[in-house]
Amino acid sequence: MIAVNLALLAPAAALAAWSLVVLVWMAVRRLPAFRSAGINLENVPAGARGQDLEKLSPGKAHWMAHNYVHLMEQPTLFYPLAVVLALAGGGTLDAILAWTYVVLRVGHSLWQGLVNTVPVRAALFGLATLVLVAMAVRALVLTLGA
Repeated sequence: MIAVNLALLAPAAALAAWSLVVLVWMAVRRLPAFRSAGINLENVPAGARGQDLEKLSPGKAHWMAHNYVHLMEQPTLFYPLAVVLALAGGGTLDAILAWTYVVLRVGHSLWQGLVNTVPVRAALFGLATLVLVAMAVRALVLTLGA
């Protein structure tokens, strides 16, 4: 039987939960903005996407929609890495890396949702990417050395 390090799965569960918080935040911010801009979602043409409506409403209304998309992109690498590390014998260092990634992604979301200046957002993204690279290297070391 394979021993699973559940401490490495907790950050993945936390990031998934945070992604759902961002989904709600997006709706809470966007739907009133659509109403204020006179956009009736029932009259939007079939096949239209949220980005099609961005020209018709304030930019800030869409910051969380953009962040939600970001949480569906790079973290798709994080989730399997967390599972690989949990199954391959990852330890404390790997849990620290995973939690660091989550903290940076939550920070990125908060920054994008509240302030949204690109230099800070890019720095948070860059740091999170470096942590993800470290997790990938650790996963390779643990699995190729088996």
